[in-house]
Amino acid sequence: MHDLVRAYAATTAHDRPDDVRGAALVRLMDFHLHTAFAADRLLDPTRQPLQPDPPAPGVHPHPLPDAPAAMTWLQAEHAPLLASQRTAAALGRHHVVWHLAQALGTFHFRRGHRRDALAMWWVAVDAAAHLPDPIARSRTYRYLGHAFSLLGLHEDAMGHLDRALALAVRHHNPTEQAHTHRSLATTWGERGDYRQALDHARHALDFYRTLDHPVWEAIAFNQVGWFAARLGDFDTARDHCHDALALHRHHYNPDGEANTLDSLGFIAHRTGDHQQAIDHYHQALTLFRALGVAYAVADTLDNLGHPHTALGQHDQARQVWQAALELYRAQGRDIDAERVRRRLDDLGQLSEAVRPPWEAEPSIDSG
Repeated sequence: MHDLVRAYAATTAHDRPDDVRGAALVRLMDFHLHTAFAADRLLDPTRQPLQPDPPAPGVHPHPLPDAPAAMTWLQAEHAPLLASQRTAAALGRHHVVWHLAQALGTFHFRRGHRRDALAMWWVAVDAAAHLPDPIARSRTYRYLGHAFSLLGLHEDAMGHLDRALALAVRHHNPTEQAHTHRSLATTWGERGDYRQALDHARHALDFYRTLDHPVWEAIAFNQVGWFAARLGDFDTARDHCHDALALHRHHYNPDGEANTLDSLGFIAHRTGDHQQAIDHYHQALTLFRALGVAYAVADTLDNLGHPHTALGQHDQARQVWQAALELYRAQGRDIDAERVRRRLDDLGQLSEAVRPPWEAEPSIDSG
């Protein structure tokens, strides 16, 4: 909004009665919430989010024709959306607080906004206590745990995820149990305990098989395959990932397809088929970039450098690791960035060591 228009609106608002200003804020919050909710549904149609309350009379959410339009709107309105949640919390509009955190979940992950996701879910904990649906409380702790895990705060993550699982069990909700086991698998994997991670991934797969949701089942197949690969069981890993890939492609889930191709790239590299690994990683990158999943693009670029190095393709490895480094820095992923920076330094030393004599730098005395 133009600064003059903004100033005029602020001046006009101060001249209005409290109830008029309050009603305008409600309309604004509901506009943000329902447009963000529609955007999230476009970004990830496989999710089954809890429905927010109907918007206030006179609210017309912004029309979003497709996923790229949804991503563009969320990017442009990110700061106002965060402000809307803070305003809703101050006014005690608990359902808006909670549902805004839910609606921005996919966007925050894809763009790597880890701290914003944590901040929103932290505020949503109190809001969930005021909502009538017990599933909201279980989901809050699950999403909060996942947000802590993405920031590397694994002890905090475990505590919230355990609480989420206990609530899901208490309320006999197999869907939430499955999702929480999947989040626990991710967190154990981030901690490097792949045995525990695989155990939770298998629990998630067992639940998903009973829920008649093939995309969730495919996601669990891929997760089991990934952690089996981390443990060196490549036959099991490959079989599960191929099952996942077939399901994702059959049900047109490009996000899951990309994640599975990344897993297959890792399996191919670890079993010596480095060119196949490169092919899988490039297919994953194409899908991730089309979806705007910058967080996963960074990880896959990081992975892609290894088979290039194994094939002696040092220039290609340097290129993809440099791109990963830039994305990690932009996303505030300092530990990942430092790891890749050291790898680039090592690659530079390796390249220098293998240079043929005729490419060596001339000595000072040469002439």
